[in-house]
Amino acid sequence: MKILEKALTQYGISEITGSKDHPQILNYFNALGYDGSKLHDETAWCSAFVGWVAKECDYLYSTKLTARSWLKEGISTDHPNLGDIVILWRESIDSWKGHVGFYIKESRNYIYLLGGNQNQRVCIKPYPKNRVLDYRILIKNG
Repeated sequence: MKILEKALTQYGISEITGSKDHPQILNYFNALGYDGSKLHDETAWCSAFVGWVAKECDYLYSTKLTARSWLKEGISTDHPNLGDIVILWRESIDSWKGHVGFYIKESRNYIYLLGGNQNQRVCIKPYPKNRVLDYRILIKNG
């Protein structure tokens, strides 16, 4: 699956502590039309990472930096497959805050996502399933 292959090329990219920023994280912002030099790798970048991957693989994508903006992309599904998008709520289900990443697998209580800004890096991390807002199948551009 091309989209996961591309995402995995970024595995381990992480924020740089202090005043320096990881140039690839800034590139995620640049690719979506933001000026990465005015942002920092401490800026929430999960959506920028997913957007960069989707753009690189020629899928339609959100240009917004908010995870919940992905609720308007692709097609909703109740049965996600490897590489589909997962949108989670953060802090409160009614909050504007969230998280987005690529579906890897699930267990009884957890969903495993490949995403950016997970412990300040690109990695696979489990999240409680009860935080899922939606699963989305991305659509090819054109």
